[in-house]
Amino acid sequence: MTDAQPSGLAVSGAALPGTAACGAAPAPCGTAPAAAVLTPVLPLPALLGDEFADGADGGLQDRLAGWLSDFTSLHEHTELLTRARGLDAALAAVLESGAALLGARRGLITTTARGSGRPVGLGLDRSGIGALETVPVEHGPFAGLLSRAGDGGQLLIADLAADPAAGPRFREVAAQLGLGACFALPLGTPEDGPLGAAAWFYDEPAEPGERRRHLLRRYCEFAGPVLAGQLAADRTRRATDALRRGLLPDRLPVLDGVRLAARCVTAGLEQATGSDWYDAVELPDGTLALTVGSVFGDGPGAGPASAPGAPAAMGRIRAALRAYAVLEGEDPVSVLGDLELLLKTTEPARTATAVYAWVQPAERRVTLAGAGHCPPILVTRDEARFVETSLSAPLGVLSCWEAPGVELAADRGDLLLLYTEGLARRCGPSLHAGQAALRRAAADAPRDVLLDPDRLCAHLLEVTGGEAAGSDDLVLMALRFC
Repeated sequence: MTDAQPSGLAVSGAALPGTAACGAAPAPCGTAPAAAVLTPVLPLPALLGDEFADGADGGLQDRLAGWLSDFTSLHEHTELLTRARGLDAALAAVLESGAALLGARRGLITTTARGSGRPVGLGLDRSGIGALETVPVEHGPFAGLLSRAGDGGQLLIADLAADPAAGPRFREVAAQLGLGACFALPLGTPEDGPLGAAAWFYDEPAEPGERRRHLLRRYCEFAGPVLAGQLAADRTRRATDALRRGLLPDRLPVLDGVRLAARCVTAGLEQATGSDWYDAVELPDGTLALTVGSVFGDGPGAGPASAPGAPAAMGRIRAALRAYAVLEGEDPVSVLGDLELLLKTTEPARTATAVYAWVQPAERRVTLAGAGHCPPILVTRDEARFVETSLSAPLGVLSCWEAPGVELAADRGDLLLLYTEGLARRCGPSLHAGQAALRRAAADAPRDVLLDPDRLCAHLLEVTGGEAAGSDDLVLMALRFC
């Protein structure tokens, strides 16, 4: 059995960040000190462990060099953690830094918070993570740690093939994945309690030395509060996203002659400048009203993170559009004109872009009007072309809003795509280039994908960046004439 002692912790002769607080000589004049992530108020031996204070077999110079080397490593890794943006990045940073401090190659981290996602792995593919998830929790890599809040508990299994503490299923999975040893620590804070646990794996039987274990415990003490903040932010984001999605339709109408599908990917409120919507309403005469749009602004100088009321305004506008569609849905220009009047009267600090389409499924006819919105795309058997409806300003900008109506006749199998600016902008360096790229992606979609509007929505999102949240909301709606 090998003892995985520290290696690669190089000692540098350069001034170390934060050493002045530990009694070291001040930095030379004119040298700007680096921003210290750790601000120790104890001597280095107390920070890094009293066990290193005694060492008659080594000189003071060697011990001091070791302390400074360890402190530098902690500083570097904690600084990387503070730079992580988002929960997934923070979890990955903990795994990578822990592996570096331990000298391990693979790892697994999980949280106790519901809804925070599946466990995150390092050096483990999806099947490997899935196999470890089948291990009973009382005998797995987190055994006894998920109920502890960093109180000194740890799990060390130096030989996964021979130690009965691993349990039969853990030994079986370890042999399957080529895992030889496991070391795990809990993650948490006294205020928040247990937050999760992290485990690292060696390829061969091994026992990390006390120095490595001590460094990792110090690192996890720092990581606990950081993860607590990231988990709180993730819960807020998920709750906000659920609220915003709740303002959109929970189902789309089912009518003879047409098929509908839609996608909405919301951005975080700290990034978004507005809020996007889509809607589809079956009208009393058997026709269909479709609308897609974006609402912006929250007073002068509105920009990213300055429009927290945009989702609520979007909900009010969408509700108003439903009423106008039922009353005069066959006239898109009148519908948008009424919406513009409402916006000026009740939302004077906001503007909106929108496109409204009145669809007659039996006749395969569409009448549209747009207000400063991205032009729809009509995908036919031979081509994909824009339906020009953007010859007007956004709602709430001009003293008197006007727009032309557009009529088109479709054939069986044609698709009409309505989308918002957020989707177009991530397709190219400019809005115009992004719209052109989206049109080409629709034209180049495989023939079998064009038979199903839901598959087409998924395909277009995939080729334009997937469903990961970006810096703006995006909406895509597809209607296919059957």
